[in-house]
Amino acid sequence: MVTFNVTEREDGQKIEKFVKKSMPEAPLGFLFKAFRKKDIKINGHWVHKDAVVHTGDEIQVYVTDAQLADFAKPRQAEKKEFPYEIVYEDDNVIIVNKPAGILVYGNDKETRETLTQNVLDYLYLKGEFDPNQPSFVPSPAHRLDRNTSGLVIFGKRDAALKVLEELFKKRENISKKYYALVVGELSGSGRIDMPLKKDSRSGKVSVTPANQGGKTAITEWRAVESLPGFTLVECDLITGRTHQIRVHLSAIGHPIAGDQKYGDFSVNKKLKELYGLKDQFLHAYSLEFGKLPTPLSALSGKKFTADLSFIKKSILEKMRMV
Repeated sequence: MVTFNVTEREDGQKIEKFVKKSMPEAPLGFLFKAFRKKDIKINGHWVHKDAVVHTGDEIQVYVTDAQLADFAKPRQAEKKEFPYEIVYEDDNVIIVNKPAGILVYGNDKETRETLTQNVLDYLYLKGEFDPNQPSFVPSPAHRLDRNTSGLVIFGKRDAALKVLEELFKKRENISKKYYALVVGELSGSGRIDMPLKKDSRSGKVSVTPANQGGKTAITEWRAVESLPGFTLVECDLITGRTHQIRVHLSAIGHPIAGDQKYGDFSVNKKLKELYGLKDQFLHAYSLEFGKLPTPLSALSGKKFTADLSFIKKSILEKMRMV
């Protein structure tokens, strides 16, 4: 654990900003996780990341010696072209189409390739990021599960990332829609309003009453295409809980095809044998913005889309021929 004391100069700052400045070498991914795990406290009490610090406060951050040593190392980056599709890019943001099977970012034990590392390598090549300088590190404004594909937006500058994070938090002037292939027949449209709770030990999320710790979670869906034994649906997240679409669709009896955690395992086995589907058929295909403030005004009124992967397109084509 490390401890920091708030001086008059930092009085009135949000704790998120204070910790970022106090631990500039720590990846944003670590800080996000620390707040989620309640590993950051003010005077011994856990707080939300928007809590305000005051002169004399003692801030505790639970971090291991190994993590601190890792943070002190120069950031690793190589000058490389980005290996996936770049949907949009300007001076403030970059929007990419993430393939299934890759993490958005890793943790202190993660050694595999991550989408964030790919973005940093690309920006290093362009001269927009230098791993050897103690400056802002471009970071994702939101996450997708490892086996979910689709659009991910990164803030290339601190001011841009802050605005993006606020957009996703409030769910205002931003709309992210998904395609999901679900088991069974669905028609029309619907709204799933079921509170969710995550088990910190297993990592699984379940429908849980609010009086037992469940948090509000709302998903709207619309049937797009009927296929033999399946339905392609469009989902709109009204809230942004972990695994929300996957758990909600499973809860109404229509799990996502290929979902190894919340799906129908016998159906998944058959889909793998017939079509080679190895990942859940969930794709963040659309990202649309309303009127945005500076520095993201260039995104105002714009909509970005990302195509399904070749294998997911081919699965739909084969199903249509049955």
